[in-house]
Amino acid sequence: FLSVTEDLVRRRAEHNNCEIFSLEEISLHQQEIEKLEYLDKWCRDLKILYLQNNLIPKIENVGKLKKLEYLNLALNNIEKIENLEGCEDLKKLDLTANFIGELSSIETLKYNIHLKELFLVGNPCTEFQGYRQFVVATLHQLKYLDSKEIERSERIQALQNYPEVKQKIKEQEQSYLLKRAKEKEEAQRRMHERKDRKEKQVEAKLGFDSPGSLQNKENHQSEGETEKETWRMVEDDEEDRRFWEEPTPYTPESRLETHRYIEEKRKAKDNIREPKKREKLLPTLVTAEGKVLNVNVPKLHFSLKDDEENNQFILDLSVYRHLDTSLLDVDVQTTYIRVLVKGKPFQLVLPEEVKPDSTSAKRSQTTGHLVVSMPKAKEIILAKQKLSTSIKPSDTMQKNARRTGQVEKLEVDPSKYSFPDVTKIIQEKERIGQGPIRLQAEKISETKKNYIDFEDNEDV
Repeated sequence: FLSVTEDLVRRRAEHNNCEIFSLEEISLHQQEIEKLEYLDKWCRDLKILYLQNNLIPKIENVGKLKKLEYLNLALNNIEKIENLEGCEDLKKLDLTANFIGELSSIETLKYNIHLKELFLVGNPCTEFQGYRQFVVATLHQLKYLDSKEIERSERIQALQNYPEVKQKIKEQEQSYLLKRAKEKEEAQRRMHERKDRKEKQVEAKLGFDSPGSLQNKENHQSEGETEKETWRMVEDDEEDRRFWEEPTPYTPESRLETHRYIEEKRKAKDNIREPKKREKLLPTLVTAEGKVLNVNVPKLHFSLKDDEENNQFILDLSVYRHLDTSLLDVDVQTTYIRVLVKGKPFQLVLPEEVKPDSTSAKRSQTTGHLVVSMPKAKEIILAKQKLSTSIKPSDTMQKNARRTGQVEKLEVDPSKYSFPDVTKIIQEKERIGQGPIRLQAEKISETKKNYIDFEDNEDV
């Protein structure tokens, strides 16, 4: 049977960073649990516990959960209310669609003084005459029963008729318990019949695989396999039809039997599928001649960049963003790289040889892409080669250098050219002066020397 395990509790405690000692709420519904245990030791601070839609036959190992306020045990195989006296803060209890027939067992809930809501819809006890009156009169602290509010007048009336209702409930309980005893016997009988039928089927299969039939299979292997497969399918169909068409009462035993039958069928199908999965041809990664092929089974987008500055190849593989890194396996060889994504191979042949030991692989935190940096095996950096070649002067550059040299000589030695010297157009005498005042004085003195015999006659 399946029980509550620590691994299961931790997986369902993701909202609390997988810490179970401080857990206040946990949902363990639809986990096929058949026994309730360990929760009162691991999760002492639990306030809300969801256990609906399991196969739990008994309420146990929750009595030490002092802080528990809400317990949901709907759709289980519980037949009796018990072991909840220690849940001091229990306010809401959901036991919908169980097999509770001992209605008198609700008297144990008297000690849960904070209990306000109780759900018993879908249980056999709800069909008892006086069911609601008995519950209302027994549990004074209740405010709601089966989602219906308990009014004060209803409680007063239930208390007035309590002795009579209690007697009727006991009588109906006795008849129900007798009925349940017969159902258990019938369930045991059906289980033995099914077991005998299964043994006969195994014997029939062994007879089918007798030495004579095995010899025929060796001679006609394909026909034998087809015949055996057809026989198995017919047998399974007959068993399914017999199981589902057989009238069966709805009891804890029949519910458990149905679950186990479905589980057996599922496992049988998985066992058949496993060999078929193995038979599937794996993609060819390396040919018989040793040639490595490019393969992209997961059908992921990728880009391969040649980083010349750092002398390396960079592979950007568009891995699914939320894929767990543990499902990735990177294998870098000198001439190719192989990445297994959930077991599906991605393989790429590289243009040059790389250094596998110096390779690094990282996941992007934003996109989830896998980035693999693979240094090249050759220690030649292309950027330096370009610098060395640029130093060598070409013919055109030499000609330009000569021209620039000649232009420089025009400034240094202008006498080689016949162009007039613009700087010597003005006579040097007129340029002796240090400023405009001195130049004007010299001109006046010069005019006086030239006109000494001049006589300034006003009459003329």
